[in-house]
Amino acid sequence: MRNAALVLGVIGGLWGMVVGFFSYGYTELLARYEELARSGIPVNDPALVRLVSLLAPVLAIAGGAMARSANLAGGILMLGAAAGMYHAFGFGVFTMFPIVMCGLGGLLALLARRPDPH
Repeated sequence: MRNAALVLGVIGGLWGMVVGFFSYGYTELLARYEELARSGIPVNDPALVRLVSLLAPVLAIAGGAMARSANLAGGILMLGAAAGMYHAFGFGVFTMFPIVMCGLGGLLALLARRPDPH
C-alpha cells in the first residue's frame, strides 16, 4: 500500500502542478488586464489560489516521497494537498484527478500498517 501511495502522491502532485500553473497564470492575467477581470470568470481570493497553486503540488509530491518511510506524515501531507486543491480550485474536470489521487494516496499511506514486501 505504501508503494501505491507513493505513486498516487507523485502523479497527483504532477497533475496538481499543471492545474497550479494555469490557475496562477489566470490570476496574473486578471491582475494585469482589468477588461478581462470584468468580462472573464472572477476569482474571489487570488492570494489563496496563488498560495495553493504553489504549496499543494509540493505537499503532494513530498507526501508521496515520504509514504514508504514515514507513512503517517506522508499521508497527512497528501490529504492536506487534496483538501487545499478542493478548497481553492473546486472539484471539476481538470481538478478531479489530482484531488482524488492525492486523497486516495493519503488514505492508503495512513492505512498502511507494515512496510510493503520488496
